[in-house]
Amino acid sequence: MLYWLTALSDGGDFFNLFRYITFRAGGAFMTALVFGFLFGNPLINVLRRRQGKGQPIRDDGPEAHMAKAGTPTMGGLLIVGAVLSATLIWARLDNPFVWLVLFVTMSFALIGFADDYAKVSKQNTAGVSGKVRLLLGILIAVIAAVWARAYHPEALQSELALPVFKDTLLNLGYFYVPFVICVIVGSANAVNLTDGLDGLAIMPVMIAAGTLGVIAYAVGRVDFTDYLDVHYVPGTGEILIFTAALFGGGLGFLWYNAPPAAVFMGDTGSLALGGALGAIAVVTKHELVWAIVGGLFVLEALSVILQVLYFKRTGKRIFLMAPIHHHYEKKGWAEPTIVIRFWIIALILAMVGLATLKVR
Repeated sequence: MLYWLTALSDGGDFFNLFRYITFRAGGAFMTALVFGFLFGNPLINVLRRRQGKGQPIRDDGPEAHMAKAGTPTMGGLLIVGAVLSATLIWARLDNPFVWLVLFVTMSFALIGFADDYAKVSKQNTAGVSGKVRLLLGILIAVIAAVWARAYHPEALQSELALPVFKDTLLNLGYFYVPFVICVIVGSANAVNLTDGLDGLAIMPVMIAAGTLGVIAYAVGRVDFTDYLDVHYVPGTGEILIFTAALFGGGLGFLWYNAPPAAVFMGDTGSLALGGALGAIAVVTKHELVWAIVGGLFVLEALSVILQVLYFKRTGKRIFLMAPIHHHYEKKGWAEPTIVIRFWIIALILAMVGLATLKVR
């Protein structure tokens, strides 16, 4: 919205700053951060009053989690509110990719909110039916796939860019939409599975958002894409505004989610953030790089898939408990140890993902 202040500029004054994506990204970061600090405590107090017993705790989970009974959930509202507000204020609102990412974010947030509300109101961990959530997620991803394809350059439509290999594209044809479904829905659910310990999910999400923001900015500048030998996608630079807002809003949320957490993000936050990151990967044509950057989320999801398949086949378990962070809890690792080591892994993977931009 503030971008339109450039109309008041003569090219050399303060208003000219609003032309620069990096300046507006800084503004979005600070806006979202201040939003988190201003509304964090009031939101937590409202959630605590409305939810009473807070988020239901699984009976079959680690025993240490029973001490978290009564902690309110739906804290993702704080992140989503911060990101939405900051993005609408600082981003160019004539950019279709900004609206695409916001659409995916808010849609998955609504699914998550409904699931959290069902859990809290019924005081059980069932929530909304998994099939219903999956079908709604697929519908959102289909819309996003068609939307992205419509605004991608013709040469990149339905194409999959391969990292490391210069100018290499794989035409997915009719498989493009199913592939986008896997990326967006898979991302949403992978982040959701990772959100099991205080502070565990939000920092890797912020690291991934920062990394994808750099990629989006680079992919949206023809001079950078020429230098890096990556595919140019006009308009993606504005996504940096969104990711900067997500980073700021994530920091604001982490202030209250740090151990011991005063609030959980719930499915409201985890589904929204995961869906958003997947959508950014689709927009920037860096879906495979996202699998590297978000490798921690992939690992968490794979641990659940492998556990279920192996148990159905043999009646035995690979891990003491899935997702894998619970496995280490069962092995006796302290919660802060797991969280910080997983943060380190997320940061390493982000650096590897960024390296693919130049290793060609």
